[in-house]
Amino acid sequence: MNRVARVHDAGLLTTVQDGGRTHALRYGVPQSGAMDRFALAAANLLLGNAPNAAALEITAGGVELELLAPTLFAITGAEVAVTLNGWAVPTWQVVYGGRGMRLALGYRQGDWGAYAYLAVAGGIAVPAVLGSASTYLPGAFGGYAGRKLARGDELHAYPCQRDPAAYVGRAWDVAHRPAYRACPSLRLIAGAHADLFDATTLAQCTNTRYRIAPSSNRMGYRLHSSHALHPARPASIASLGVLPGVIQVPPDGQPILLMADAQTTGGYPIIGVVITADLPLAAQLLPGDQLQFAFTTHTEAVAARAQMQHWLAHAAHLRPPMSAYAVPV
Repeated sequence: MNRVARVHDAGLLTTVQDGGRTHALRYGVPQSGAMDRFALAAANLLLGNAPNAAALEITAGGVELELLAPTLFAITGAEVAVTLNGWAVPTWQVVYGGRGMRLALGYRQGDWGAYAYLAVAGGIAVPAVLGSASTYLPGAFGGYAGRKLARGDELHAYPCQRDPAAYVGRAWDVAHRPAYRACPSLRLIAGAHADLFDATTLAQCTNTRYRIAPSSNRMGYRLHSSHALHPARPASIASLGVLPGVIQVPPDGQPILLMADAQTTGGYPIIGVVITADLPLAAQLLPGDQLQFAFTTHTEAVAARAQMQHWLAHAAHLRPPMSAYAVPV
């Protein structure tokens, strides 16, 4: 393993995340992993890494690192201002940084953006726990000693023999990303208990703007509006398996959208499930942001997922000519 960076400012919440520990769900262990799995995969693919390689998930920006060795990196996800030794560098593009340079990520720009992903060539090297490098903070395991990063931490990467000249400037086209935006309309498939809600309530679910409550986190978004959702009739519901994207309706009628650190079972009625292709849109929202829902069909959900998989599978064709900008050394 190679030393690649030292943390000078860890920001609000920066953790090591990968594609998650999906094979441990049977044991009641949340899958964790990146909130925005598309952005994680894109950052890694730009660098020639495996799509689920470990990277830094940076919440709301405000991070500064010192590079300890010549490093290829890419930053995707939330649009934040990025500088290398004070010079602006682009996101969604491979950049080369020299030893001793300071890499800084500013705060959110505009009205959307929650998580930025910093991937390095070779992938961040941390011990795997239950088959994953992802940090699960409530359980204090995975990632960097089971915790968020702090000032003074040193990051390591797996060896990489790539020639920087073959990768610097490689960029991910905007047309081949999710349609990130403020107040996205997230497409839903009807949930396991949608039949408990009458037509008026289902229509209300999709005609309402929900605001993400301050108590929201990586486990789930608590959504608030002036219109509560209540089942048309009482029902006794046995606990069942749940996953990120599930929308539960607790007794107060204010829905909960489960996210990356979601528990593995739940007993609240499930009114709908956000389709896989729209989870990145939800991931790029912070408390105080708004979202909407719209029911869709299984056919559309499968097509949207296939399109996203196609973008990731054919990433190589997105490489443009070398960029003209340069960072002085």
